[in-house]
Amino acid sequence: MEQNKKRALLPWQSYPRPQLMREDWLCLNGSWQLEYQGNRQSVLVPYCVESKLSGVKNPPKPGCELVYARSFRIPEAWQGRRILLHFGAVMRRAVVLVNGRELCRHENGYLPFSAEITEALQPGENELTVRVVNDLDPRWPWGKQRVKRGGMWYTPCSGIWQTVWLEPVPDRWIRSLGIRTGLNWVELTAEGISEGSVELEGTEYPLQNGTARIEFPEPRLWTPEDPYLYRFTLTGEGDRVSSYFALRTLSTETVDGIPRLCLNGKPYFFHGLLDQGYWSDGLYTPASPEAFAADILAMKGLGFNTLRKHIKVEPERFYYDCDRLGMIVFQDMVNNGAYRFLGDTLLPTLRLLNRKDTRRNRDPETRRNFLQAMEDTVRQLQNHPSICLWTIFNEGWGQFCADEAYRRLKELDPTRFVDATSGWFHQKASDVDSLHIYFTKLRLGKQKLPQLLSEFGGYVWKDPAHSFNPQKTYGYRIYKTREAFVEGLRALYGSLIPLLDRGLCGAIYTQVSDVEDETNGLLTFDRAVQKLRPEEFSDLSARLRF
Repeated sequence: MEQNKKRALLPWQSYPRPQLMREDWLCLNGSWQLEYQGNRQSVLVPYCVESKLSGVKNPPKPGCELVYARSFRIPEAWQGRRILLHFGAVMRRAVVLVNGRELCRHENGYLPFSAEITEALQPGENELTVRVVNDLDPRWPWGKQRVKRGGMWYTPCSGIWQTVWLEPVPDRWIRSLGIRTGLNWVELTAEGISEGSVELEGTEYPLQNGTARIEFPEPRLWTPEDPYLYRFTLTGEGDRVSSYFALRTLSTETVDGIPRLCLNGKPYFFHGLLDQGYWSDGLYTPASPEAFAADILAMKGLGFNTLRKHIKVEPERFYYDCDRLGMIVFQDMVNNGAYRFLGDTLLPTLRLLNRKDTRRNRDPETRRNFLQAMEDTVRQLQNHPSICLWTIFNEGWGQFCADEAYRRLKELDPTRFVDATSGWFHQKASDVDSLHIYFTKLRLGKQKLPQLLSEFGGYVWKDPAHSFNPQKTYGYRIYKTREAFVEGLRALYGSLIPLLDRGLCGAIYTQVSDVEDETNGLLTFDRAVQKLRPEEFSDLSARLRF
């Protein structure tokens, strides 16, 4: 009874890797000891130290070393098996020790990492220590974090911000799972084992040389309107995991002389929103994983079918919820390198600057880190059917050699659309002509590509009772009443609809929720108020279809 009570207090108890699930695992979230600058207190993992939910009083500014520590015991039933230690994400530079023995180091604050810790374990209590420094080094992905937050830049997120967990595996285990699909087939590839079987809908298929191919005479295709998932179990060489896939394809087709983005061979309008992934109490991490589904369902209720995950990689639970609930994701790569307001935002917004990018962001290490992070992000997320487009560079932030980056990404994943340069600084290679328009009349671009309005809108109505900062308001058109805000939003979308017949294939409104000073969301920062009601928008959403 006491053990069950203790477990009930743990945050984020959902299995953190829905596409490669094992039955046995041990969640290490909860209360840890934290030391920094001579201070010692408790911290609630998996919430960053700057967040309310972490419980940390007077958190230090980025650049200070944070030392996390906790003890754990390996369950008796796990004896004789290999033990893996997993971190969903730690911001930014992390060194992991078990019983004083260094086991791994990791640099990217947005991606998961693991270590086998079997040889470092001892009977009884084991001590886990994580040393972290979030230095906001621009050579590494840093996103929208800034020490002096404000406007479109937000509070930093330092330390452990996703689930920490243990799991036992046999000597040979399924290390990763590759999923390739078409309209009526799937190919599953297991790394780490060579023989085994796949159980799907009551039928067993052999795994030969680590691969199984299955065809479907009557396939059920995945769409936001019918997000059907095929669930299966993979068994081999003493290991067993459960997973899922969906059947869907993406292509560009010319219809009546106009290039269109197609889902399952048919033109599809991507009616979407910018999604920053920030939360009033947990910053990078919502209080519970159920919060992802709440946002997704709220936006689906308004008729949206797409979220552009902006400059952030989320926990896998977010993408799983998009897979199962039917929400398309346009996934951004996280920026690194320097940002300059004049050259990266102001002049391009005014359409006064457009230039080649081969000599931009020239530091060799910064370039290597970005390209490695891009490839790691694709490998981490590519099995999720909801992800339909990758965005490489946003508004020139850290942009360099976009054509080469496009070619590298398409070689890695030729199955999805790629927006190489979202907003401006367009080069030669991209699958879409991607525009950001906030202050002028909505229009199409000049390239002979499917047209994507990848950011627009940003209208503000601020609910005083649910605002982060009563003194400051950031957005692109400010309304004093909710009624005026709704009227303005309807007029904006009314001007958008005629562009569909001329080639517009998708539109991403800014944004899902308010974020700190930025109050242009359809939800308040605390998610307590939905500013736009379904009955006020459903007729417009219904018209944004082919």
